[in-house]
Amino acid sequence: MKYKVMIDILFTLLAKKKSTAEALANKNGISKRSVYRYLDEMTVSGIPIDVVKGRGGGIYISDSYKLPVNYMTKKEYVAAIDAMKAMRGQIEDENSDSAIEKLINQMKEEKQDLSVTGDLIVDSSTWGDYRFHEKIKLLQSATRELAELEIDYVARTGEHTRRKIDAHVLVYKQNVWYVYAYCHTREAFRLFKVGRIRTARRTGRSFERKTFLREEIPLQFWQETSKTVEIKLEISRTAVADVEEWLGVDCIQTADDKFFATMVLPDNDGLIQKILSLGLGVKVVAPLSLQKRLQKAARQIVEAYE
Repeated sequence: MKYKVMIDILFTLLAKKKSTAEALANKNGISKRSVYRYLDEMTVSGIPIDVVKGRGGGIYISDSYKLPVNYMTKKEYVAAIDAMKAMRGQIEDENSDSAIEKLINQMKEEKQDLSVTGDLIVDSSTWGDYRFHEKIKLLQSATRELAELEIDYVARTGEHTRRKIDAHVLVYKQNVWYVYAYCHTREAFRLFKVGRIRTARRTGRSFERKTFLREEIPLQFWQETSKTVEIKLEISRTAVADVEEWLGVDCIQTADDKFFATMVLPDNDGLIQKILSLGLGVKVVAPLSLQKRLQKAARQIVEAYE
């Protein structure tokens, strides 16, 4: 019973994009309290559901959400579609038509999305978020069609803020996707990290594109906002390829059959994490202060497994 109701709630939200706890409760013969309990469980499982309280609020599912790739086999899709078509023949419900169409489209799109522009192919997916390329597609279409979006944005501190944004351009920088958008909350342009957008939905309103200069987009992220450090790395032969992909082939020098790299990099926790991820493949020759920070981080990792 519980999982049947949860599946019904999921497909209702996929079909209508917006509902209320009362409507979902009445449809499934349960209390509103149970609806919220099921919504919490679905959210924990990774389904981007948004509950907006107050006038004009409701229960939403992100416009970028689709069922995971390979969620069902082709035979299961066909069986589900046939069952819903049979039910549609007995019950007049336009939402069923929408749900059937979504299942058919999902079955057709069971492949990795690659954005192609001229002779450039960009795989916008990430390792951890199988819905990432759907977010990119939504942002691309909103930018192209001048569609206002409402997003739930998660800051590094874990704080959630709800923003209405006008997406103007997508930015790919240092292996990270950003959207440069006019933020109605701040009444100014802001750069949002796409990976930190938990949910996004079209509000139904359009916007007029504002004029901005490319130089106004803060592309030089760490140079402008963080302190830097010059580091010298000694690189083992087995790790050369990994460091080349990190820093670029032009940054690798050789001397006496050894490999070195000297770079100015952002001095933050991300640098420590990156160097540790290379294991014994690299050794920090200088500065001494960075060596000590790495020693401390390594000891903490060891202590965590003792």
